[in-house]
Amino acid sequence: MKRRDFVKNTTLSAIGASLIAPLSAFAANRVTHLTSEELTLLPAIKDDYSLHFMALGDWGRNGEYDQMEVGKQMGLWGAAHPNDFVVSVGDNFYPKGVISEFDPLWHYSFENIYTAHSLQCDWYPVFGNHDYHSDVDAQVRYSKISRRWNMPARYYSKEISLNKAKNNEDEAVKKEPKEKKQQAKAKALLIFIDTDPFLHESQAQYVEKQMQWLNETLANASEDVKWKIVIGHHPCYSVGPRIENYDTLTMRKALTKTFEDHKVDVYLSGHEHSLQHLKPDGFTHQFISGAGSELTKVTAGVPYSRFQASEHGFMYFAVDEKRLNVRAINYQGEVLYQTELTK
Repeated sequence: MKRRDFVKNTTLSAIGASLIAPLSAFAANRVTHLTSEELTLLPAIKDDYSLHFMALGDWGRNGEYDQMEVGKQMGLWGAAHPNDFVVSVGDNFYPKGVISEFDPLWHYSFENIYTAHSLQCDWYPVFGNHDYHSDVDAQVRYSKISRRWNMPARYYSKEISLNKAKNNEDEAVKKEPKEKKQQAKAKALLIFIDTDPFLHESQAQYVEKQMQWLNETLANASEDVKWKIVIGHHPCYSVGPRIENYDTLTMRKALTKTFEDHKVDVYLSGHEHSLQHLKPDGFTHQFISGAGSELTKVTAGVPYSRFQASEHGFMYFAVDEKRLNVRAINYQGEVLYQTELTK
């Protein structure tokens, strides 16, 4: 796997009267500071990737700790860039989860925060440790109430087509030559796991069952799967406060062999309240997107860290058969970092 990455930290000095300059800046992925009214005058920027999604974690704080500002920026970004869905990497509701699918926190921390039209897409969440303090399965049941909250079980998976013309796939396959047919079938496998039980000995039987499912899901992935992405709350590596603590070491011990055996491309997590790209020894790149509200510090200079920032924000993934592009975006719309993995 090859990699290209670079850091950006640019802002828009002035919008000006003309829309030409902002539009050209959008095309360079440098600008997301426009108001909702200004965005209506601009066409959405297109790229040649097949799949796009945002990743957000550690966010549910009634709009405080800049949660509201991050949500607004996600809406602006989604209005200006393609986006198919949002991944939530856990700690969806502070301080102690929700007590039911009718808990007012659904409105105070989710529905009334992520209100932009561009965010009325599917959300695919996992649980964090704070979600486990109340009725954790209420978040599964909320899927039957909310059109956009999609959590069918405590852990689950999705194979997603990387064909740009998804709606016309069958017809395209009939008309295109063999090599095009193969491209049309390319998929990404996203696996959403439940990590908090790994930290509790009383949950050993549940963890064993989940690990069996995880290994089987990876082993049975279709031949069309080009990218394997696992999503959980607790990281295996970090340069935040949990750099070598029990949580991180436990997840590293539990998941590393599975990731290596099945050549998992990306492990995406939260728990640390920051933005990180980590590449320890082995096959898997590890990304942390836990900067949805309250922040924690990061440590620079750790050998396996390629990027770290204690700034409010989220990550944006763009994927096709050969490339996986990741951007870290702060709450002001600045692209702090960008990397691209290739096959």
